[in-house]
Amino acid sequence: MKDYDVVVVGSGCGMNIVEEAIEHGLRVALIDRGPLGGTCPNLGCIPSKLLIFPADRIVEVQESGKLGIEADVKKVDFAAIMERMRQYLRRNLEHMRQGIANIETLGYYQGTGRFSDQHTLEVNGEQLKGKKIFLASGSRPLIPPIKGLESAGYLTNETLLELKEKPKSLIIIGGGYVAVEYGHFFAAMGTAVTILEMTDRLVLAEEPEIAALLKKELGRRMAVHTGVLVEEVKRGEAGVSVVANDLKANVKREFSAEQVLVAVGRRSNADTLNVGAAGIELDKRGFIRVDDYLETTAKNIFAVGDANGREMFTHTANREAMLVADNTIHNQHNKMDYHAAPHAVFSHPQIASVGLTEAAARQNFKVMVGRANYSDVAKGEAMMEQSGFAKAVIAADTGKIVGFHIIGPEAPTLIQEIINAMAAGGDADHIGAGVHIHPAMPELIVAALNNLSDSGGL
Repeated sequence: MKDYDVVVVGSGCGMNIVEEAIEHGLRVALIDRGPLGGTCPNLGCIPSKLLIFPADRIVEVQESGKLGIEADVKKVDFAAIMERMRQYLRRNLEHMRQGIANIETLGYYQGTGRFSDQHTLEVNGEQLKGKKIFLASGSRPLIPPIKGLESAGYLTNETLLELKEKPKSLIIIGGGYVAVEYGHFFAAMGTAVTILEMTDRLVLAEEPEIAALLKKELGRRMAVHTGVLVEEVKRGEAGVSVVANDLKANVKREFSAEQVLVAVGRRSNADTLNVGAAGIELDKRGFIRVDDYLETTAKNIFAVGDANGREMFTHTANREAMLVADNTIHNQHNKMDYHAAPHAVFSHPQIASVGLTEAAARQNFKVMVGRANYSDVAKGEAMMEQSGFAKAVIAADTGKIVGFHIIGPEAPTLIQEIINAMAAGGDADHIGAGVHIHPAMPELIVAALNNLSDSGGL
């Protein structure tokens, strides 16, 4: 038995806790089954954005005709784009390995940890006891029980990173963030993409009008089918065929492609930890149940990031990790606040959102809603951006911003002004108090806030 002040499971956002604990002289153990650094730098947000950036450039060239520019994409070197991504991942992984090796006071255990009792984890035959345990065990792709899927073979957001050759055609099962981002990427590469989504719209968590515009815009470059339930996947000599039930028409439809990508969501890794031995409860989705302080149902055991399933984005996971580090190491008592936790979708067009949707806000507030199109401001008109828009959701009695949503170019950058205002407790008037450069795209934010009405702006 080895005793530690702190045991951390998972090296993604968990490294924030490791570093803080070591800096304060605590005895720390890190259990990690790999890859070092977790999902984001190895399998998720970093590799996907290394791929999507060139995809964005391709689509910009393809759409430049509206500006009076005649341009063609002469060649897309898929293999080179993929290898550039993998080279970056290898360099980054080696950098992290060297960083871990240089921390002499850290007990690093490469393997899968499993609870043997409430404060003891077994890894590679060794027993580690921790006064405080932090679970940053993450998640993995959810694979639905579709008939024939396993035998037919499929890609996930993880395995596709090893592709050397571009698939000529690709069926994506799912219509969430991963599906639409990789749909954008492969379509830009020249793959014939088909998206099959069971619900009636894409990116279900977004505003309905944002989801509708995304479907329309993606539909210009690929086939997008919503309201279809995939029932069977079959492998043939020419590739795969996917049988789906059109839920509205109640008829079977068959789609064919060279490859199939499964992107229907994520499932918790909590099932690998034997959490029952520690008295840790899971929610109905299999994620670790936590309170407002991110403590599990077992005292002095905390769960952060994808492990708790609350906000499955790296930036929020890092904030959760720092909060529990401050609470447990610095004796603070702060609750995790998600009201200004944002997210972005790097499809084309891009999406960024923070706070509540209009429908969710109306359940708790009397709201004012404002909307402005990109073309309502001078820079948007110069870009000839005709479809993108911003939507503001404001509490009518206080003027507090409770939600803001953008779809269009540079949406994740534009929304940061709103995030900062919400985090500081500001209201809509605080945005207007600052002088906004003219002509520049941040005027879109002001325009949406200037269009507030009970009925929803424009």
